[in-house]
Amino acid sequence: MANSVYTGADGSITLSTPEGTEGGAAQTVIDEHEMVSVGRATGVTIEVQSDVKAFHEIGQRYASELRPGNIHIQGTIERAYINGALVKLMLGEAATSRPAASWAQPAFNITVLADNPALPGTRSSITLHEVKLDQWSYTMPEDDFIMEGASFQALYMTVEDEAA
Repeated sequence: MANSVYTGADGSITLSTPEGTEGGAAQTVIDEHEMVSVGRATGVTIEVQSDVKAFHEIGQRYASELRPGNIHIQGTIERAYINGALVKLMLGEAATSRPAASWAQPAFNITVLADNPALPGTRSSITLHEVKLDQWSYTMPEDDFIMEGASFQALYMTVEDEAA
């Protein structure tokens, strides 16, 4: 595959939902806000951390083995289009009223696609599966755009690269 360089202008973000109660709760918000495609996003970060553990033998300065540990997938998204969709994806039905009992927190998939227009058919996509938002923020600066932001965690991710 040829090396390709992307910018944020080459990217797009789409949402989909997994099966189940949490996916259904997210689908309701996505349909209500026509949010299959996430618009006005200015920043997306995706971080993958692996808890690699080094095993050191007595009398050895270098590790004799590296063992894989837990994997953590997290990130953030910022956008300038404020319509309550992100906070509703975090809180579900609790965003509009106080539920009498416990409720399902919405879970959804995020696909980040980078498609280079100079090389048609060359693209890179990352799909984050069963994402849950764990923090939401709203920023109203004096002389700049109002932004909302959210941080998230994903259950797992898949990566796909296509070459022309």
